[in-house]
Amino acid sequence: MNRNKIALDYVETGNGNEDFSGKKVRIPKGISSKMLYKDVFTIAWPSLVELTLTQLASMVDMIMVGKLGAAALTSIGLTTQPKFLIISVFSALNVGTTALVARYKGQNKPEKSNRILRQALLIMLFLSILVSVSIFIFSESIIKFMGATDNVTLKDGTIYLQIQMLGITVLGLTSTITAALRGAGNSKTAMLYNLSGNLINVIFNYLLIYGNMGFPKLGVAGASIATVIGQIFAFIFSVISVTGNRNYIRIRIKDNFKPDLKLMKKISDIGIPALIEQLVMRTGMIIYAKTVASLGTVAFATHQICMNVQALSFMNGQAFAVSATSLVGQSLGKRREDMAKLYATRARRTGMSISVVLMLLFFFFPDFIVSLYNNDPEIIKSGTVIMMMMALIQVPQGSQFIVSGILRGAGDTKATAIITTVTTLIIRPALAIFMVNSLHWGLQGAWIALIIDQLLRSGLVLHRFNSGKWLSKIK
Repeated sequence: MNRNKIALDYVETGNGNEDFSGKKVRIPKGISSKMLYKDVFTIAWPSLVELTLTQLASMVDMIMVGKLGAAALTSIGLTTQPKFLIISVFSALNVGTTALVARYKGQNKPEKSNRILRQALLIMLFLSILVSVSIFIFSESIIKFMGATDNVTLKDGTIYLQIQMLGITVLGLTSTITAALRGAGNSKTAMLYNLSGNLINVIFNYLLIYGNMGFPKLGVAGASIATVIGQIFAFIFSVISVTGNRNYIRIRIKDNFKPDLKLMKKISDIGIPALIEQLVMRTGMIIYAKTVASLGTVAFATHQICMNVQALSFMNGQAFAVSATSLVGQSLGKRREDMAKLYATRARRTGMSISVVLMLLFFFFPDFIVSLYNNDPEIIKSGTVIMMMMALIQVPQGSQFIVSGILRGAGDTKATAIITTVTTLIIRPALAIFMVNSLHWGLQGAWIALIIDQLLRSGLVLHRFNSGKWLSKIK
């Protein structure tokens, strides 16, 4: 098989097998299961490497800052949900970019794919500038709202968030280019420039947090500056990667960047339900984080460490979700519902296998992982229990991310938005408040609420997938 082609390219366009009422889907003649798995992994592995190493860079941030003490960890922790809210908004809007680029690639319409990218960049430019200015102005109020309990955490958290806003526009534009490349099945290019940016981030962490090699010792502010420097370099590399004719996704000076409201609407029709989902989810997460912050600095520092590790475990599901979104989108673009189903099931199986490995790692080595961040005995003891609880949800959590990616590839984003509203905005915060404030179960109670949320959400998303209704989105 030509290394630049996927199994889908060898299947003739047609109606395909549309019977998904629980019956096994036949693999088309000339295609093997091995070829399908290879396609899934070819797209997933660069994303898995990129996302994992990106999160590892975030872990290095936290580990380096953690050596400054629990107050420094808490300062950055208070900015996490507001920052994730912004990134989630960007990611949600990029869902439309990924799905449409994948669909047009499946239809062999490269010019339409690239027009989608240009319109998405215009949307992102406007949105990111608006967000950057707004959050910068209200940074101190946001950190107070998130639960800063003393002047040190308020001051450091405000400075950290304000510096982050200086790089938020380039971060947003880079994410849009990445979304388009992934929609086209090119996750390797995005991996290279994002890893380069993260490497630069880690280098400047070393230089600016502690003042090594003659650089000023800036502590928490240094960590934030290092992140922005890495984001700027990643943006520069991403633009270079899509200039010329090297990639299916490309930007040229002569291209028309005039706003096209019709195309912007197509992007928004898919992206807005995902945006609502993310806004709802982050609202619930903010309420949840505020509940945990009320437990005090040490408990919140422990929680922040465990959330940082959990974010690493997300990378597995997100990487195979990227593969599923691209391959399902391309399959439906060719009106090959049977291939969409075949790719979907294999992406889910592969990702869940890795989830089993993560489950074992978190269950048997929790104290070692927590101790990397901080050597406070109280933090290690509490964090060890939380890590073992986290191990229990690795498999359903991985499945949830991948199935959500399948639904996004089909443009079916409304169902996941509703599911997220119910679980994250209502169930998790309500249970956390009850278990922390009424039952007095402390940090463990908050994590029990999180686990219930994840299990319920995973079950509901899987039910939507098994219904087969997502296939109707191409009709």
